[in-house]
Amino acid sequence: MVIELILMATKSNKAIKISQKHLLGIQDLSITDVNFILSEAKQFINLNRSKNKKLDTLRGKTQINLFFEPSTRTQSSFELAGKRLGADVMSMNIVNSAIKKGETLIDTAMTLNAMHPDLIVIRHQDSGACNLLSQKVNCTVINAGDGRREHPTQALLDALTIIEKKGKIQGLKIAICGDILHSRVARSNIYLLTMLGADVNIVAPTNLMPKDLEKFGINKFSDMKKGLYDCDIVMMLRLQNERMNSSFLASNREYYEYYGLTPDKLDIAKDDALIMHPGPMNRGIEIDTNLADDINKSVIQEQVELGVAVRMACLKIFCN
Repeated sequence: MVIELILMATKSNKAIKISQKHLLGIQDLSITDVNFILSEAKQFINLNRSKNKKLDTLRGKTQINLFFEPSTRTQSSFELAGKRLGADVMSMNIVNSAIKKGETLIDTAMTLNAMHPDLIVIRHQDSGACNLLSQKVNCTVINAGDGRREHPTQALLDALTIIEKKGKIQGLKIAICGDILHSRVARSNIYLLTMLGADVNIVAPTNLMPKDLEKFGINKFSDMKKGLYDCDIVMMLRLQNERMNSSFLASNREYYEYYGLTPDKLDIAKDDALIMHPGPMNRGIEIDTNLADDINKSVIQEQVELGVAVRMACLKIFCN
């Protein structure tokens, strides 16, 4: 069903418009919006593998990347996406900015707004910061991760990776494992994968498991092997130590024993199960190094590659 909708959107000659001005979270999108974004992203996959990767789709547009938290994959991906579409891209150095001198997010928003950007991509440590920014500027805002709340483009690139590898999402059994409590990636994926018809298992220690997830129709497990049974996709998450205000774990070694992805645990999943991880990885804590690098099972590098295509699609759609 999902593939059919994507193909319909791709083949249609009619101009399709997204229902939102900003991309703040998966929960704000309709399934039509999601299918439109994914269909657009598919058009950029071959472009990104070609010798000539430059377009002029966003020529004359200004994109500001505003990252209050460290980022390698997401920030570089958005920067590359903007440049490949022909936008003028500015990535702000937060360390040397007025923000470090005590300037508020609202003051920063008003300053940037006075420069008339067309698009601001923001990552912030506080949940809801992206929503606040979107209310203070005239341009489009794209959420590159806010606190524990959402990371919509990560979920979209994960969905595209699954579709590229499995041909569908509907009916697949997908396990999301690890620090669910502090993970914005987990939340966005739960919203998106259930929307697209997947059967989602959440696997985590009880003290890293949110209490309000049942309403999304997921299955909760505190036993890794039970949670991975017969799964098509195993999505591992990083321990969000920077968001933990107290001790959640006895030790990294104990966590790896019970909740790290090892060959014996992966054997419980389907024979052709694929491994995913949004990065950065803590090898030997949440995932075995050999599994992370197994080109027959791991699609972690494909996630990085398709992340550029998805972000190009989001920039094109929301900035036009």
